Amino acid sequence: MTAFLPYKRTLIAASIALSTLQLHAAGFQLNAQSATGLGRAFAGDAAIGDNASVIARNPAAMSLFDKPAMSIGVETITTDIKVKDATYTNNLTASTASANSDGIGDTSIVPSFYYVHPVNESFAWGINAYSNFGTKTEFENGYAGYEYGGKTDVLSANFGVVGSYKMTEQLTLGAGIDAVYGEGTFTRPANPVIAGLYGTDNLLEIEADGWGFGYNLGMLFEVDENNRFGLDYHFSPDIKADGDVYRFGATPTKQSDTVVMPLPDIAEFSGYHRIAPEYAIHYSIQFIRWSEFETLTADNAGLINTYNWQDAWHYSIGGTYYMNDSWQLRAGYMYDTSAQAQRRSISVPDSDRQWLSAGFTYKPDTLSSIDFGATYLLGEDVSVSESNSASSIVGTTHADALLLGVQYSRSF
Repeated sequence: MTAFLPYKRTLIAASIALSTLQLHAAGFQLNAQSATGLGRAFAGDAAIGDNASVIARNPAAMSLFDKPAMSIGVETITTDIKVKDATYTNNLTASTASANSDGIGDTSIVPSFYYVHPVNESFAWGINAYSNFGTKTEFENGYAGYEYGGKTDVLSANFGVVGSYKMTEQLTLGAGIDAVYGEGTFTRPANPVIAGLYGTDNLLEIEADGWGFGYNLGMLFEVDENNRFGLDYHFSPDIKADGDVYRFGATPTKQSDTVVMPLPDIAEFSGYHRIAPEYAIHYSIQFIRWSEFETLTADNAGLINTYNWQDAWHYSIGGTYYMNDSWQLRAGYMYDTSAQAQRRSISVPDSDRQWLSAGFTYKPDTLSSIDFGATYLLGEDVSVSESNSASSIVGTTHADALLLGVQYSRSF
């Protein structure tokens, strides 16, 4: 049995790494701040300010509000993940098997809430609650890849307080404090040889949650009422996820540990231009500093894994058609680059992605609006190779997603 100990330790560490990576959308990054932004691929979101959800992207945009405003919404994220042309090799039995799988993804529901309160012509404050990421992947029972599959069920939430101050007629500065919470449940099955030796169906079961605290800074510059620019910077915290790790063995045990994960800082620049009464164009460039994610460590286990990820970028452009006082139509496109370069994973598929988005706003009266947004996200085929002392897997992953959002906003 001692021959399996290095394998056990490696797999537990790798599984912790995979699970916590997904906590904040690494490997399959999705936005879920608002249905309005979803309908334009979030192009111009740090500068437009058409409802209270803008405070998730730029607190300085609260200067665009002259009365209290609220937005509440929900978004569904349905992922379609495939593993193809894949082969699993079991070194313990010297056997190979097809490790193809289809329909690994699932549907997650992501709510959001925002409130903006102007105090006077210069100062405003607001609160927000939204999810940075929520998704689930689950391989079917009996998947040939065993320890590389399993179930990953993750939810994260951001709770923030923000403020803005209008320095001049054109320039507004904003800032906020973020409390980020994440929780997850993860299992990694055992192959039949180890299951028989140790009498367990799973090599690993983890339940963990934790908090981190960060901040954001924003700026809005209004050239005039039809042209403005937004700039925002989010300092992301280190998440400390505490939980129980079920370790297989002759006597199964649970060990408490704390995984420390550095999250990337994010900077965004947006522009908005209403070129005619009926038409506006808008755009964004977002920088995600994933190069901060070099290693993953735990208080007890020490170094878990080395990643050396690369910085990622989002480039988006969109347009809005102001049909009349009741209806607005919008569309957008985003190109989203991968954070993974040297290391790929079956259970955390990652690639460059393209967003195709469309949406609308309906205003039943002058104080309220209903938004709907939809995005189809197209991934690319990516070659993956993983191994440990007992097994290996090679193949190709592909991940697409459908995002749908609805939102209600009101001014008071």
